Amino acid sequence: MHLSASRSAVPRLEWLAASPSTNSALVELASGAEAGSWPDLSVVVTDNQTAGRGRLGREWVAPAGRTLAISVLLRPSAGAAALPFDSYGWIPLFAGVAMAEALRPFVDAGRLTSVKWPNDVQVDGLKISGILSELVPGTRDVVVGAGVNLFFAADELPVTTATSLSLVADSEFTVDGVLSAYLRELTGLYGAFVSYGGDAVASGIAQAVTAACGTVNRSVRVELPDGSVVTGTATGLDALGRLVVAPDAHADADAASITDPLVVSAGDVTHLRH
Repeated sequence: MHLSASRSAVPRLEWLAASPSTNSALVELASGAEAGSWPDLSVVVTDNQTAGRGRLGREWVAPAGRTLAISVLLRPSAGAAALPFDSYGWIPLFAGVAMAEALRPFVDAGRLTSVKWPNDVQVDGLKISGILSELVPGTRDVVVGAGVNLFFAADELPVTTATSLSLVADSEFTVDGVLSAYLRELTGLYGAFVSYGGDAVASGIAQAVTAACGTVNRSVRVELPDGSVVTGTATGLDALGRLVVAPDAHADADAASITDPLVVSAGDVTHLRH
């Protein structure tokens, strides 16, 4: 695929006819014998990912041609001081903002495009994209993966909580248009983040993420990795990008002892409607 606008946005872009997982493919390429030929902001992309992965090891598979799987290599220490590892939690968060901003011009103006903490992009509360980041083994490099639903019809959606751009767009769009918009947005946010040494506040990243995050100020249900469940109000993000939740007074029995704000670094978050 030609993808002229997308190729002009990054130093290297490889289109794969099919791939089990673009994240796995790029991790292997970025750590293999020719790792040096994959510079910062190199991209691998396909519209036929056959064994994709979501958060917590969940399977993410779609029919060929319906979605776009995009993986971007970030080498934040290339030519600069290494970023502190504790700043890396912001990377998938600003990648979600980049996708939301990239899709917004294509989405009908009457619909709400937002980010659900930590890794989903939603339109009117329905998932249109997901983000999955992982470290390249033995390095400080990161592969940021994004999957975006482009061409599903309503009766083809895998779950009722999902949507696709073709269902919510108010104008025609192309793969190159969507991909290049995402890469431009991601490059801008990443550049600011690196230039400020991973300082999310000084770089404006914390403000951008908080503004885009539809989870903040919402009633939420959080299922923690140990299986316990907490309901409450998401009050904001902390300095590391973790979700801060004020538990309800009538919290579930398993979490009845929690009265202080809960800082969530990992867990399943559900937006509640009251």
